[in-house]
Amino acid sequence: MTASSAHRLFAEQALLPTGWSENVAISVDAAGRILAVEAGQSKAPDDEHLSGPIVPAMANLHSHAFQRAMAGLAEVAGTGDDSFWTWREEMYRTVGLVDPDDLEAIAAKLYVEMLKGGFGRVVEFHYLHHQLDGTPYADPAEMSLRILRAAQTTGIGLTHLPVFYAHANFGGAAPSAGQRPFLHDPDRFLALLERLSPACNATGARLGYAIHSLRAATPEEMREILQSSPLTGPIHIHVAEQPREVDDCLAWSGRRPVEWLLDNMPVDERWCAIHATHMTPDETRRLAQSGAVAGLCPATEANLGDGIFSRGRLCCRRRPLRGRDRQPCRDERRGRASAPRIRPASARPQAQPARRARRLRRQVNLRCGACGRRPSGRTSGRTSRRNGRAGHPRRRHGRPRRSRRLQSLYRRGKRQPDSRPLALRTRRGYGSRRHDRGRMEDPQWTA
Repeated sequence: MTASSAHRLFAEQALLPTGWSENVAISVDAAGRILAVEAGQSKAPDDEHLSGPIVPAMANLHSHAFQRAMAGLAEVAGTGDDSFWTWREEMYRTVGLVDPDDLEAIAAKLYVEMLKGGFGRVVEFHYLHHQLDGTPYADPAEMSLRILRAAQTTGIGLTHLPVFYAHANFGGAAPSAGQRPFLHDPDRFLALLERLSPACNATGARLGYAIHSLRAATPEEMREILQSSPLTGPIHIHVAEQPREVDDCLAWSGRRPVEWLLDNMPVDERWCAIHATHMTPDETRRLAQSGAVAGLCPATEANLGDGIFSRGRLCCRRRPLRGRDRQPCRDERRGRASAPRIRPASARPQAQPARRARRLRRQVNLRCGACGRRPSGRTSGRTSRRNGRAGHPRRRHGRPRRSRRLQSLYRRGKRQPDSRPLALRTRRGYGSRRHDRGRMEDPQWTA
């Protein structure tokens, strides 16, 4: 289908890679895929008009789809100290209940939720590969293929990252029983990537790979995979997520996780450091200079108490991106759906004095709908006959005063004095029935 014969959407304003553009025509095919985006177009009679500014859908940088099944299970306080490590034990128990059919259903439900929340693409950091006892399925790529099928069914864009996971801790420690469904050796992992390459091409998914963490792979295994894999897609890794991880890395190598990674691996623009919560200023500077990005999961990091990413230091050098990680709840997307850029507080726009002045005008220029006068001080909803009219607040009109904020605006020249008396804002608004549907009658501000 050509762009001329495709269904066209017309937007008066749209955010394009070059910035905001006007009169934008978006051509889509029958499956909803965008074929062409053209700015400066005229609206045709058959075009579907899109109201409001149009922005691209966001990408979810980091997802473990199977963990959507344990949402809420780890949010109950235990008998001891709860942490990432106690949460991980609950995750291991959930893994034992998930088979391929379950994974496809869980992932499809999650991806629909992401689409509704404004995400158009997901990066699936996938490390649930085998059965509970570690035995591979008849097709070793079975679980990954179910992820591809869920993405294809829902229509979300997918970057699939099979994860290499071999050990429990630094130095090649033996894995625990709960980690058996995740495990590979380098040869089997490279065979998995080779098996998935044509499947991803057939479904339109992008294929990369991930190393779970410095805890889960030895330096020799990491180098073998990096040197042998023919893929040119992204490379992700969990790093510096927990203070305990930093301490264990120092005990093992004498260096911090990000420092060790930058010293020993060819980190470049293909790499994404997931979490990267606990970095020194020097590590932050070096990570930015390498071209890599930091993948943040703020809802997860807050939920588990991992720490706060030092975003100010990295934002001035390179843009951090965000993901969802554990999928703990649906509503967390509302707080972090807009993830392309994080700015330090000093760079955020502040409220303008003129805007504050307009707000104050609305507050202090209300007239009583019963008598037409401006009250001062707090009012009550009760009525009193001595005020002369039923429905008027019981408090008498007092001496009009100006609020401190309004006096400040006068001194700064942001508002010209009014010859008529002004009053403090009232706690009870004049739009209620008790106040006879009060209205703004000041001709200066009701044009």
